[in-house]
Amino acid sequence: MVYDVVVIGAGAAGLMCAAQAGYAGRRVLIIDHANKAGKKILMSGGGRCNFTNLGTTPQHFYSENPYFCISALKRYRPEHFVELVDRHGVEYVEKAPGQLFCATSAKEIVRVLWTECEWAGVEVKLNTQITKVVRQGEGMRLSTSIGVIDAGVVVVASGGLSIPTMGATGFGYELARQFGLEVLPTRAGLVPFTLSDFWKDRSAKLSGVSLPVAVSCAGRRFVEPMLFTHRGLSGPSMLQISSVWQPGSPIEIDLLANENAADSLREARKITPKRQLSTWLGERFPKRFAQALLEWYPDSNQLKPLAQYSNDELDQWAGRLNQWQLKPAGTEGWRTAEVTMGGVNTDAISSKTFEVKDLPQLRFIGEVLDVTGELGGYNFQWAWASGVACGQAC
Repeated sequence: MVYDVVVIGAGAAGLMCAAQAGYAGRRVLIIDHANKAGKKILMSGGGRCNFTNLGTTPQHFYSENPYFCISALKRYRPEHFVELVDRHGVEYVEKAPGQLFCATSAKEIVRVLWTECEWAGVEVKLNTQITKVVRQGEGMRLSTSIGVIDAGVVVVASGGLSIPTMGATGFGYELARQFGLEVLPTRAGLVPFTLSDFWKDRSAKLSGVSLPVAVSCAGRRFVEPMLFTHRGLSGPSMLQISSVWQPGSPIEIDLLANENAADSLREARKITPKRQLSTWLGERFPKRFAQALLEWYPDSNQLKPLAQYSNDELDQWAGRLNQWQLKPAGTEGWRTAEVTMGGVNTDAISSKTFEVKDLPQLRFIGEVLDVTGELGGYNFQWAWASGVACGQAC
């Protein structure tokens, strides 16, 4: 079997790339070891797929080379993908500013990509294993479970290590190393934290409670909701900060992100001196969490009115509320991570065509590269942008 382009991986980037190459007149084959295309698309966004973010900029991505993503993101912008889904009649909603989700199901995005590939004449082979990829003159040769395939160009869109139950493997990294490329250390990103000892017990008792917070670590700050779980902390704020957190480091949580607790407590003591601290907390937090705070710090006499609190006591409470220091035990790891931090070093990759600089018949796109977006649709936009740039250049 001979093809102009063979794309390894039937995920977001791979399907997008294949359609573009097909429309450019190339004979294209997609190979995937899974039994279904777009598995991660289907489960993303709670099954509704946050397929882009209208506010996407290069600043929303992590990479050893922060300039690498600029070219592709400029050429294929969020409005281009919105145009595509509009043409296919997909209904969508803006859940948070800029974050677009399918109104019904993520299946709609897979349908769009699948239809585009069909229209572009792309062939797809699922349940197919690749045992070897070698350079063959000016092209590449793949040994697979369906036979030997020769390709002018091989595009690796095999994704990262996140959510192995969806079929994630390290195939792309192994292939990169085989051809002498550096793979930067990988770790789970956009992933919930686990807690240990008494903090785990405390979190478990609050499981299901969500509240808005600001979380800080390693110079980054995110203002998003936090969710208590049986194992620790989750919710958008924790997923965001997990991408910069390093094991052993503390995180700082501001439970009153838009309020100076010290000033507010002093003001409350002045205006409503008979009010109790429990009442003040109950006005700001879910009932279960307000009660938990008082149990965590039993130095407070719940029956004591604010008038009887000294400045030092109020400052101590303000510190607990605005600067809660917590050291996670770890994260839930690849099992629930939405993305992979690190990956194929982009120094060896062209930011225009995504080809390996010394081996243009081999290309890498999407999550397998050392480009990772924040939470909120950015990683899908990277998949679309890198897929389009590569597909059009094949």
